[in-house]
This record gives sequence, C-alpha cells and structure tokens, in this order.
Amino acid sequence: MNLKQLSEHLNLSQTTVSRALNGYPEVNEDTRNRVLKAAHDLNYRPNTRAKGLATGRALAIGHVIPVSNQHEMVNPVFGDFIAGAGEAYARAGYDMMLTLVPDQEEARAYQDIRARGTVDGIIVHGPVINDARIGLLGRIGLPFVVHGRSTDVNLPYSWIDVNNRGAFERGTHFLIELGHRRIALLNGLEHMDFAFRRRRGYEAALKNNGLSIDPTLMRSEEMTEVYGYRAAKEMLSRAIKPTAFVCASIITAIGVRRAVHEAGLVLARDVSIITHDDALSYLENGDDVPIFTALRSSVRYAGGEAAEMLLSLITAPKHAPKTRLLEADLIIGRSTGPAAT
Repeated sequence: MNLKQLSEHLNLSQTTVSRALNGYPEVNEDTRNRVLKAAHDLNYRPNTRAKGLATGRALAIGHVIPVSNQHEMVNPVFGDFIAGAGEAYARAGYDMMLTLVPDQEEARAYQDIRARGTVDGIIVHGPVINDARIGLLGRIGLPFVVHGRSTDVNLPYSWIDVNNRGAFERGTHFLIELGHRRIALLNGLEHMDFAFRRRRGYEAALKNNGLSIDPTLMRSEEMTEVYGYRAAKEMLSRAIKPTAFVCASIITAIGVRRAVHEAGLVLARDVSIITHDDALSYLENGDDVPIFTALRSSVRYAGGEAAEMLLSLITAPKHAPKTRLLEADLIIGRSTGPAAT
C-alpha cells in the first residue's frame, strides 16, 4: 500500500495523511490516531526517500568504524550495540549507514558525510582520552552522541556511558572483602577511555584499603581469550601468585579460567575471577547461576538508549547536550570465593 491508496482508504488528502504520520501539530488528535491505526492495520510503510525529501532529512544514522592496526572495533560488543540501536532506528523510520575507514582517514570521513548530507547524525564509538573527533563533529555541526566519554575533553557534548571507574572500584573492593590481597587487573587498551577509568577504579580500591599497587599484576591489551589465558598463565607460574583477577571482558575471563584449570587449580577455591559483563546475546554468563561474578551492564540496552538520545537531538537540535551514566550491577556467580589461607 502506498500513500495515495492509504489516503483514499481514509478519504483524506495525501497531505493530511503525510502530516499525521510525521507528527505535525496542526493535525488534530482524532485524525492522527485514525491515520496511525489504519497505517498499522494495513501494514503501510512510508517510502523513506520520499519522506526524506518531504522532511529535509536523510532519515539515516551514521556509524564510522575505524579499521585499526591497534585494535578491532567490529567485535561482539559492537554487534550487540548495533542491534540495540537498530531497533530504535527502525521504530523511528530511520536507516543505518556503516562506514569503515582506515584510522588516518576517519576525520575526512566525518567531513565527507556532513558535506554529502547522507545522515542526520552520528554515533561515535570507542572514545579515547582527549578524543579529537568530539571537537571536529561540534565544529562541522553534525549531531552526535558518544558511546562512552573522553577524559580531558572539556567541550559540552552528548554521551552515554557506564560508570567504569565506580564498577571496577566496587568489584575490586568485593574481592578485598573476601580476603584477597594479590589481585591482578587484566584491562583493555588503556588509551581507550573506558579502560583508563577502569584502572583508576581498581587502583582506588587498593589504595582505600591500604594495599600497594603492583605494576607486575597489571596488563593492558586487546580483550581476547588468548590474552586472558597467556597473562593468567604467566602470573600463575610465579612463586607468589595472584589469588584473584579482575577482567575487563568476559571473553578475557574465559581465557583466565582456562589457565586456572590448566594449572590444576580450582576456580573460587584457589583463584577468584570477577569480570565486566556486557550481557552479550550470544555469550551468556551461565543460566540460573552465573559462571562468573560480574559487573553487568547491557551494551544492547546502551545502544538503544544512545540511538533514542541521538534521535531526540536531531528532532530538537537547539537543546543542550544530553548525558547519561549507567551503573553496572554486581552479579555474584561461581567464580569467586574467600582467599585461600
């Protein structure tokens, strides 16, 4: 069914139906509700290109993904974020445009997108400390929301983030309460803002409990299973071993668990693990009882919220930047126990 057929069915002009579907205030509420109900009942879907021409918008949201030699942005976490964001875009009648570019061409990609007018807004992924993209997008006037924050950026901008510092301080403190004193941190790449904040939280918990910070118990790499396995294997081979690990990703934690079992140790009895858990749809943390004690915050939920935030900025571009800080839940699983005596 097209707009003309829907208009004839309702015995209304195409202009009235179009305005009702697009939320124009001059259409009275009864008419708007009648149009929306008929559109739903008859499975009407507006032509995106025509709607864009009518509204002056591209009706698309952009995601620029750097293809990096240092780390890979297209990962399971990104996939779940996109799934959450895509649901919000679909509800609002927006499409999604993914652009993969080399690191050194990312700034030009934003400028080209703005010049072509192919999207109405941008989600910024993987913010680093003092991220230059934030100032660039502000200067070129393209609405954007950052998934995360950027330390040392003092400009106002819209973001949604997890309280990474607070979560890792809480998780490390939880292990200290269980009697652990040699606690290792297997972090992500620490030029990334989330990892920088997580290390700060870990260090704060140690300091607040009178424990020294041991650089030999800290690692910072791409968050893979192999990284977790190799780092834990090396640390567990020492004469004085860590009794607990704080991991930045459940994928890394799986590698640590492999190293623990390979060393002939028992999880939660000899070695404890606490991990950040993005609640990935394809990698659930157990069924009734979680495998890992975890600091859980759904990245899919964050994707949906970031998309809604950006769509509201596009609708009302003069509004002040929006910010939202999500708290991670501490979920007790089977990977933690009192420190061995």
